Amino acid sequence: MIVREHTNEFVMIEQEHHAYLSGEIAANLKELLVPEKELRESVDYAIYKHDDGWKLLDKQPFWNDKNQAPYTFVDFPVLPKTVFYKHGIEEVEKVDSYAGLLCSKHYSRFLLDDTSKEAQVFVQQEEERQKRIIQSLSNFDQDTFDFHYGLLQLCDNLSLYICLNEPGTPIEKEHPFFQKGIPVSSSIDVFKRDKLNFRWVDENTILTDELLFDRPLTITLQQKVVDKNSISKKGLIESYHEAPTMQVTICIVCDDN
Repeated sequence: MIVREHTNEFVMIEQEHHAYLSGEIAANLKELLVPEKELRESVDYAIYKHDDGWKLLDKQPFWNDKNQAPYTFVDFPVLPKTVFYKHGIEEVEKVDSYAGLLCSKHYSRFLLDDTSKEAQVFVQQEEERQKRIIQSLSNFDQDTFDFHYGLLQLCDNLSLYICLNEPGTPIEKEHPFFQKGIPVSSSIDVFKRDKLNFRWVDENTILTDELLFDRPLTITLQQKVVDKNSISKKGLIESYHEAPTMQVTICIVCDDN
């Protein structure tokens, strides 16, 4: 779950909806950035589905009693996180092994520096999965894979920028993840830079300094606004289920100047 806290409420975005935005961004990238035709569907599927490990978990969000707020993807406990990570990777791999390989790489990266036994076991198991999938592919190319994984990371980060920041937020108040720009993997060398700049110009418009799309891209974010008083009376799960789903329309425009 992605959570933004307000004085009297929490804005809550399911990881599935964030991942859908990532997929929409990927599907509309300019021709120079799209994967080769034979792997395009696999890469797009991985980006659309890269957070499916959270899909069921987010339907009944957990309460963090220490922080007095819903658990987020950042502070969720490691042990159950690895269980859902594994489930998400397996579900993607069932449909498309190359997409599963991308998702395995994506999830395991998050826990590389975690010294807990659970995290280390998860990373080891995913490294074994990655080797198995690579061996099953007839024409695996590491440079091509690195480019595809860089695309997944980029689209993930662009969507996270949208979800973690309040619409219209000024640069100086942006989420710490992105105050220095949107990171770009070295495997995506078409930009000739390691950061992209995004900024909100109003509550529905984001300006970028890189031509990512052939035309301005309009996307729709789904979120819920959950009242804190309701949570204190009914609990988080019931309050979350009762909160209506809101549609937020956002347009990403390139600054031509």
